[in-house]
Amino acid sequence: MSTTTMAAATGIPQARAWRGLPALAAAIVGVLALSTLVPEQGYTLNIFMQAATYSIAVAGLVVVLGYCGQISLAQAAFFGLGAYGVALGTVDFGLPFFVALLAGVVSATVFGVALGLASLRLGGHYLAMVTISFQQILTLVLTNWAGLTHGPDGVKNIARPSVPGLRLESGDHYLGLCLVTLMGITWYIWRLKTTRLGRAMQAVRDNEIAASTCGIDIFATKVLAFGISAVLGGLGGGLFAGAFAYISPDQFGFGESIVLLTMALLGGVQSPFGALLGTGLLVILPEWLRFLRQVYLAVYGAAVILIMVFLPDGLWGLTHRLRRPAPVAAGAVAPLPLLSQRGTETAEIAMAINGLAKHFGGLKALDGVDMAVRRGTVHALIGPNGSGKTTFINVVTGLYRPTAGRIAIAGQDVTGTAPHQRTRRGLARTFQNIRVFRGMTVLENVMVGAERPGNDIAEQPALVVERALAALDFVGLRGDAHRMVGTLSYGTQRYVEIARALAGSPQVLLLDEPAAGLNLSEKHELGLLLRRLKGHGLTILIVDHDMNLVEQVADHITVLNFGRRIADGGPRDVLSHPDVIAAYLGEPRQDAAA
Repeated sequence: MSTTTMAAATGIPQARAWRGLPALAAAIVGVLALSTLVPEQGYTLNIFMQAATYSIAVAGLVVVLGYCGQISLAQAAFFGLGAYGVALGTVDFGLPFFVALLAGVVSATVFGVALGLASLRLGGHYLAMVTISFQQILTLVLTNWAGLTHGPDGVKNIARPSVPGLRLESGDHYLGLCLVTLMGITWYIWRLKTTRLGRAMQAVRDNEIAASTCGIDIFATKVLAFGISAVLGGLGGGLFAGAFAYISPDQFGFGESIVLLTMALLGGVQSPFGALLGTGLLVILPEWLRFLRQVYLAVYGAAVILIMVFLPDGLWGLTHRLRRPAPVAAGAVAPLPLLSQRGTETAEIAMAINGLAKHFGGLKALDGVDMAVRRGTVHALIGPNGSGKTTFINVVTGLYRPTAGRIAIAGQDVTGTAPHQRTRRGLARTFQNIRVFRGMTVLENVMVGAERPGNDIAEQPALVVERALAALDFVGLRGDAHRMVGTLSYGTQRYVEIARALAGSPQVLLLDEPAAGLNLSEKHELGLLLRRLKGHGLTILIVDHDMNLVEQVADHITVLNFGRRIADGGPRDVLSHPDVIAAYLGEPRQDAAA
């Protein structure tokens, strides 16, 4: 089955994006025809050029803020770098327009990637402060380095491109170039959201920890988002310089960054169409309101505030909210690969832990823990509250760095590797406190798991969709595939997390308190699901307080107390061990599984 056929059958927007190419071509023809109706010179032409070039820069904010969730208040700086690249390149260095435009975009990209690198250790308001500082520094440089930038007087007589037969020197034809570029950028950003990179960005936005344990390189994804945003900012700025033939430093100050951000938020920062809508309104609305004379700015400001207060997702977000979810095709898909195997306990070690320690100052949360998880078994880790169970899981999955010890998966040492690198080796997990990607649908959540690097189908979009649907079939959630995951009940979100882990075809699955927060019927269903997984030979390490659940599924039990292993062995022996009874159970378990 082809990528387009499979995606179309399941309602995936990626196929619709590719099928939108004819519509894009028709739209380009339409905007070219529209540009011929705009006067070749004059105020109306300037308004259209400003809206088109600003929209390209605002599309960059859709990527970095809307998709990836990283706050950037330096988009006007990238816009200015692109503009000065064209201005200085054509006026001072005599470069052709498109060569100068490329130089401006490259310089903006370099600084954008540098800001992305700063996101390694910073986030939230700290990252916003760094971007503000960069914006202010650039404005000072443009103003004071007169020998290069012409200082406060700006750069005059900026040339437009000269292409035989296209007459781009004329205003209406140059507007056509800007509009065609804008249409292409809008289509690219729209399609990006439905690609592997787009889903990775959205996962980082919604939950960085869960994204890292799904195999996503958080750092690289953020840097890419900043880089794409800077490219679009520089491109918009370069076209802006050609449109108006004059630029000065005050056009690219911090205030303009706020204007660009407002445009994105007003229209809807999670959609390129929202960027178009917000930019158009903020550029054109003041012109519509000028008949109100002295009060038009007050009316304009009030309108913007009311829209942002009562429509937090922007104007385009309102249309998305009213849209019905696409139906899920009822056709059969290939089952999960693990369903083709039968569970057999082996002596092969799937995961080996030796001398694992984690100290928080003087507190020894883990103190020399040893554990061997055999392939094809369900290994339970139990202990009283504060015994170190969740710390153990976080160290094993790379969220914490161990103080001492060694972790090996399938014989490969992963002790010093990052969480996403361990996931690539076949390690998957769920969380005690559910970590789903709330801004995405159920199917998109599970597709992120199926796209785990190292998975056999990660690079094949059609098979990723099929694998995700198979995982939803396994947990009984295919009918909810196109629902936003945040609308599901707590217990159902647990199953989404499990399906996301299973879609990645893991070698070892770590379940951290999977029964937490579930009612009795949901716990019973979870027990049946885990027994099915056990029957198909998936290697599972489960942490849970529900001893009935543990006894149903566990082949082997390890008990922790105060960070130390106090018992390890079969369920019958461990649950009747005196130290375990004293520390955890309180009374012997006569019904312990054999």
